[in-house]
Amino acid sequence: MLSGLIFCTLLSCKNKTNTNQVEPEVEAKKPNIIWLMAEDMSTDLECYGMPDVKTPNLNKMASEGVLFENAFVTNPICSPSRSAMMIGTHQVKTNTHHHRSNREEPLNAQFKPFTALLRDAGYTTILGNHGVKGKGRKIDVNFKHEPLGVWDGRTQFGLFDKYDTFEKKDEPFFAQIQLVVTHRGEWWNDVRSQSKHPVNPETLTLPPYMADHPAIRLDWAKYLDQIEYMDNEVGMIFKELEDKGMADNTIVIFIGDNGRCNIRGKGYLQNPGLRIPFIIYYPNKFKGGEIRKDVVSATDITASIIDFAGIDVPGYMTGKPIFSESFNRQYAYGARDLWDEIEEKSRAVTSGEWSYIRNDMPEVPYDAHQAYLEFYRPAVHVMRTLYKEGKLNDNQKPFFEPTKPKEELYNLNDDPHQLNNLATDPKYKAVLEKLRKETQKYDELMIPVSDAYYPNKMTGPLVIEWLKKEMPEDYARMVAGEEIGYKRITNLYKQYKQKE
Repeated sequence: MLSGLIFCTLLSCKNKTNTNQVEPEVEAKKPNIIWLMAEDMSTDLECYGMPDVKTPNLNKMASEGVLFENAFVTNPICSPSRSAMMIGTHQVKTNTHHHRSNREEPLNAQFKPFTALLRDAGYTTILGNHGVKGKGRKIDVNFKHEPLGVWDGRTQFGLFDKYDTFEKKDEPFFAQIQLVVTHRGEWWNDVRSQSKHPVNPETLTLPPYMADHPAIRLDWAKYLDQIEYMDNEVGMIFKELEDKGMADNTIVIFIGDNGRCNIRGKGYLQNPGLRIPFIIYYPNKFKGGEIRKDVVSATDITASIIDFAGIDVPGYMTGKPIFSESFNRQYAYGARDLWDEIEEKSRAVTSGEWSYIRNDMPEVPYDAHQAYLEFYRPAVHVMRTLYKEGKLNDNQKPFFEPTKPKEELYNLNDDPHQLNNLATDPKYKAVLEKLRKETQKYDELMIPVSDAYYPNKMTGPLVIEWLKKEMPEDYARMVAGEEIGYKRITNLYKQYKQKE
C-alpha cells in the first residue's frame, strides 16, 4: 500500500498534567481522486514534445506533478481498453477483449469493478462533469453494467453513484470524466471555426508515415485544435477544484483511453495506438516536474487508484501500484481482437526500448476497409489512392499492403516511429526470440476465464454499400478526403430502410 497517503495523527493531550492520557489515533482525510480520460489521443501534448500544439494547462499539471513517458494501454480500441481499466485486469483474461461484445454477460464472480471497491471504502463515485463537452459520461465496457446504482455482480450492476458534480459533501469522492472532444465527431469543424488560434495546416509537422497532402494536413490541424480545446477543459476542472477548496487534497490523473484515431493509431499495436499520455498531480505527495521512464500498463493506473484510497489491491488485478517500492514492470502486454466487423488477433509486448508485435492473422491487412473508419479517417482515403498510383514512399506503403508481417520488431530508441521492422534481420534474432517468449508467457497468463462470445451486430458495411449506390457524389467527396458526416449518413440510411 502506498505509504504516506493515509496518515494517522496523535492529538494533543487534553490534560497536560497527565501525559499518559492521549486521544485515540485519528485517520486523516482520504484524498479525492479525479481520473480524466481524453478519448483517442496519443502522446500529442506540448509537454511530451508534440510540435504545433499548445497545452498550457496540462503543461502546468506536468510541471507540478509526475509525467510518465512509457505508459501503454492494454488494447488500442476504446471498449477493451476501458474494460481492463475498470477491473484493473487485462481484458483478455476477463473475456472483455472483443469490442462492444458480451454486453449482457455478467463478469466472472472473481472480478469486481474498481468503483465498487472504492464505494466499500467510503468513496462517492461520480461519472462525468457538468462543464465538459457531452458531460463526459462515457463508460463503454464489455460486460453487463448500468451507469448508476448498486453493484453486486449478480442482479445489480451499477458502476457509479451520481452524475456530473463533486461537492464537499461527497468527500472522499472519485470522479471519472471523459474528455470526448478529441474523439472523432461532427463537432471538429465547429471547434476549429471557433478557435481564436486554429492550428496552421501549412506549417505543422506530420509523422513520416503520413503522406504530405493538403487534406491530411487539414485533418491533422483539426485534431490538434481538439487537443487545445480539451486542454482548456482540464484547466476548467482545476479551477472548479480551487473554487471549491478541494485542490490540495485531490489527486488528478490524466490519460488517453487509447491512441489517436488515425493511421497506425487507434486499432493498431504500434506506439501511436498503445502509448498514451499519463500525468499525475497530487501536491500533498509528489514534487513537481518529475519525469518517470518506468514501463506502465493502464491496469497499473487502476491498481494505483485503489492504493491511493488505502485499499489492498485484489489478487485478481493484473495491475500493480506504481508508487510501491516493489513496482518493476518490464513489459506492457497489448492485444488487438475484434473491432466492429473486423475479426483480428494480434499480440504485443513493449519494454520501452523494444516493441514486438505478433500478428496471428496476417491475412487481415491494416487497411481492412472497416466501415466506421471509412467515415472518420480522411488520410486513409487519400493515401489509399496514392498507394494505388505508386506515389507512397517506403515509410508510408506498409499500412496499405494486402497483408501484415507475421512478426514485427522495432528498436524504439533508434526508430521511434517504428519504420524499420527488424524481425527478419539475423542480427536481432536473440532479441526477437526473447520477446516472442515473453509474449507467449503473457498469452498463457491471460487465458480468458470464459469463451462466451456475443459480438454487437454491425450495420456499417451495409451503410457503405448503400452510400456508394444511392449517394455517389457524397461517396466521392469522402474518397477525396472529406469527412461527410457519419451520423448524417447513418440517419439517412435508417430512414431509407424504414421506407422499404
